[in-house]
Amino acid sequence: MAKKRMKAANASYDKTLDHSVSDAVKIVKGNATAKFDETVEVAINLGVDPRHADQMVRGVCNLPNGTGRSVRVAVFAKDAKAEEARAAGADVVGAEDLMEQIQKGDMPFERVIATPDMMPLVGRLGKVLGPKGMMPNPKVGTVTMDVTKAIGDAKGGAVEFRVEKAGIVHAGVGKASFTQDKLEENVNAFLTAIQKARPSGAKGTFMKRITLSSTMGPGVKIDSSDVSA
Repeated sequence: MAKKRMKAANASYDKTLDHSVSDAVKIVKGNATAKFDETVEVAINLGVDPRHADQMVRGVCNLPNGTGRSVRVAVFAKDAKAEEARAAGADVVGAEDLMEQIQKGDMPFERVIATPDMMPLVGRLGKVLGPKGMMPNPKVGTVTMDVTKAIGDAKGGAVEFRVEKAGIVHAGVGKASFTQDKLEENVNAFLTAIQKARPSGAKGTFMKRITLSSTMGPGVKIDSSDVSA
């Protein structure tokens, strides 16, 4: 059944063409026929070499319509800031106790936020949190004294991105059940964020290939000229 669905999806559009964001979203939504609400993801092949510091692409994008999924947040904080984090809806709050929990491999969350004074403690978890993309970083707003805003952003649709070794950056930008307009807004917001994060060391074509897909659907190429800076 899956093979038949994929064959029909591949036959529903011209795979050799680059499409506008609007057309790509329409094709992806039309082919998201799985029995669950598929995640819509953007993957971009960038013209950078992440091994060079001046070609690193990293940042955060606040999707205007959220991601469609619930994000569990852990916060490293003490005293008044810990209470503020709990009040703001953090799922886990702690300091040394949270560090020990993570060291044991107990991590029932997807995002980690820390107040600046907690970073000497959090730094000891770099080998655990780093590979999972959860290490707090001031550049993406996850090391901050404003824990209320950081938690709100994380739960409201903030998507962190970081280019991989192969020069690819990707992220989920919504669900197939989103309306056409909402998905378009999210896709455009993410692409614009990547464009604005273009590093000084990037030469030539920055966005070499952009593909939009759903969890079980084929990739649809997007015309990079349809991306506004």
